[in-house]
Amino acid sequence: MFKKFDEKDSISGVQQLKSSVQKGIRSKLLELYPHLESYIDQIIPKKDSFRIVKCHDHIEIMVNSAGELLFFHQREGPWMPTLKLLHKYPFFLPIQQVDKGAIRFVLSGANIMCPGLTSPGAQMTAAAKGTVVAVMAEGKQHALAVGMTSLSTDDIAKINKGVGVENCHYLNDGLWQMKAVK
Repeated sequence: MFKKFDEKDSISGVQQLKSSVQKGIRSKLLELYPHLESYIDQIIPKKDSFRIVKCHDHIEIMVNSAGELLFFHQREGPWMPTLKLLHKYPFFLPIQQVDKGAIRFVLSGANIMCPGLTSPGAQMTAAAKGTVVAVMAEGKQHALAVGMTSLSTDDIAKINKGVGVENCHYLNDGLWQMKAVK
């Protein structure tokens, strides 16, 4: 999603969020990520003002008043956390761990294939198809990507072929390198 993302060319506008829209996004996030319940006031304080950065390819990025990039989504897809936010709050997404051999491919933007999730060194947390997940790497402490499951974890283990997780945002991509939006 952000492989060819360039801050200068990709942003088409910035819009201040109305408090009613902000409340809607906040409740949607709590619905999607129930583990955020006790941290939502730190991430999205009620009195803070937020902006949406509109980008090409129908991508929207939620930014707080300090300019930190918090969440993003494409079209009507679910809101997903940026990796920087996920590194601060690593517990709120199910984790799919890839083996060491998959790391360089994930970091170049490749989708996570089923064999990379079922081989020795890999681990899966039960997740349904279409679940937003954190992609961890064997032996590493922080997530290296945020993705969405293409198959349920049961199907990934059974079929063991094709794409298991669609890579949406990874370390050092365009969104990771994007500066704070003031």
